[in-house]
Amino acid sequence: MICLGIESSCDETAAALVTDEGRVLGSSVASQIDLHEAFGGVVPEVAARRHLERLSPTVLHAFQEAGIAAKDVGLVAVTRGPGLAGALMVGLSFAKAYAFARDLPLVGVNHVVAHAYAAFLGADLCYPELALIASGGHTVLLQLHAAQEVEVLGRSRDDAAGEAFDKVARALGLGYPGGPLIERIARDGDSRRAPLPEVRTFEGSLDFSFSGLKTAAQQRFLAGAQAADIAAAFQESVLSQLLSRTRTALERTGARRLVFAGGVSANGFLRRRLAEELAKSGVELLVPPLRYSTDNAAMIARLGLALYAAGERSPEDLNAEPVIHPFKP
Repeated sequence: MICLGIESSCDETAAALVTDEGRVLGSSVASQIDLHEAFGGVVPEVAARRHLERLSPTVLHAFQEAGIAAKDVGLVAVTRGPGLAGALMVGLSFAKAYAFARDLPLVGVNHVVAHAYAAFLGADLCYPELALIASGGHTVLLQLHAAQEVEVLGRSRDDAAGEAFDKVARALGLGYPGGPLIERIARDGDSRRAPLPEVRTFEGSLDFSFSGLKTAAQQRFLAGAQAADIAAAFQESVLSQLLSRTRTALERTGARRLVFAGGVSANGFLRRRLAEELAKSGVELLVPPLRYSTDNAAMIARLGLALYAAGERSPEDLNAEPVIHPFKP
């Protein structure tokens, strides 16, 4: 079976065609970074309007890349949430109309959980899987027991990791999006010249917190520390927190493999250091290819196929759920 995946939860308009073996036939992503850069972040109404303009051409491009026809598609999967309400409605409306017109089954997908499935595009999936998802809107530790059974072990209590990257970059005067900019200048920095405090949450909790770390970085900058040193220290602190929660989760679950996905997983420093540290304990780190680390539709199709195989079907009145959480059934 071939699945058409549609993603429009934030500022990437994406479409992909994926087989039930996890092979990507075609994938197209239309970014809006240039559109929102002047605002230092995503403007919801502007994002929704751009999705309206770009979704049909993006789907067409995915079909052209795949070299298949509409009749070859057997399933439509679409992001139902979480995300920006207007942006979600554009993708959802398109997917519902397409499925209705072609008489195809429709599966609504949780965007956060789908990030984990990006790691299984071309890689074997063997439940249970432990996944660390770090993106602009969420930072969560998930245990995937099955396509329809997701257990949340820990989640951010305030800012997500990607959100903190963007806010620190803005405070340092670097621009948007913050992740690549901080990684770039951190290469010339020394974290020892601008140390940041250790972040703690409740004892025994696997939850994350990045708001205080963001504030500490801003205060360091106002006190005269160099942006490159702060960027290096910030990355080190993010790594430390991700590692500490992940190690505890590995001990509790007995997992020997960790999936690291979401937009923050595109950070080369974090990828490299996580792999090095986990390897010391004999734990394998599985990350998606860089092009599937940030928002894309291939991950939506991959999870949609898994849900469909498990018996999932979405009704015709499926609605967008902007505040849906990974732990919602």
